[in-house]
Amino acid sequence: MSETTTSNTRTLVGRVVSDRMEKTVTVIVERRVKHAMYNKIIIRSNKYHAHNDNNQARVGDVVEIQESRPLSKTKTWMVTKLLERAVAI
Repeated sequence: MSETTTSNTRTLVGRVVSDRMEKTVTVIVERRVKHAMYNKIIIRSNKYHAHNDNNQARVGDVVEIQESRPLSKTKTWMVTKLLERAVAI
């Protein structure tokens, strides 16, 4: 019998807005919701501190983060994939 495990960890996709901390990045995740009364699409956003083990993510990169155990007071997410590099100007 093959054993399959389904992980209940959440994954989100967002943009790195800060990489000034050592092995930590701040990721902003934006979602579009419709206003209840006015039916206008508005953008809601949340910021998450994510563990960036090899410091591979930089400001402007699009990354996928996954929920993990608490690593510090505010850091409970880990960068799992680097989806898109920021364009250098």
